[in-house]
Amino acid sequence: MPLLETRGITVRFGGNLAVDEVSVGIEPGRITGLIGPNGAGKTTLFNTVTGLLRPDAGQVLLDGADITRLPPARRARLGLARTFQRLELFLSLSVRDNVRVAGDIRRAGGHRADVGKETDRVLELTGLSDIADLDVSGIPTGRARVVEVARALMTSPRVLLLDEPASGQTEAETDAFARLLTGLAADGLAICLVEHDLPLVMRLCSTIHVLDYGAVIASGTPREIQESPQVIAAYIGTEEVSA
Repeated sequence: MPLLETRGITVRFGGNLAVDEVSVGIEPGRITGLIGPNGAGKTTLFNTVTGLLRPDAGQVLLDGADITRLPPARRARLGLARTFQRLELFLSLSVRDNVRVAGDIRRAGGHRADVGKETDRVLELTGLSDIADLDVSGIPTGRARVVEVARALMTSPRVLLLDEPASGQTEAETDAFARLLTGLAADGLAICLVEHDLPLVMRLCSTIHVLDYGAVIASGTPREIQESPQVIAAYIGTEEVSA
């Protein structure tokens, strides 16, 4: 059963239909992919799920409860965490402090674990211990992406929404990141991955939803998505030509 579910989510910006009756589910212990061309509505859907946008129609359900009208902070305390397409970090703070700041959400959610020890655990889990005391402004983009993931994990999420987290990563960093996500899913975390690195998506995801012009045009396994004529015409074929 999905832990996070959208039912008929519709978002309009003036006369533009950005998200068109999207219904998808994200299951615990699995990595679900959300792909599509630029402007397809992926980030808008994330913004709606996390409460930054109010949908014009539809519902967002977490563990069967309707959270459509809850504010973002409340959703975070219930177990939703995300990263952003554009880095949203405190550049003047160290890697450690960027992760530690999310401990406030842990405390508000009733977690009593020592924040310092938990910060160290998350830094080790994500492979950031070696740069923990460096300012975020001085580290490469690929590793800064992982800092965002570490900060999200610091909130003890049940659902993790990742918006192009592999952008700017080297091949070695992407391999390490893939292992991290696989391990997190194996521990029961529900993960939704928005990513333009199609080989990474096909490698990690058990189910993939494809958005185009705000609507879901296909859902299925990686093989089914790769073989879908509609998806090839709308997205995969275009990516291959560009490459």
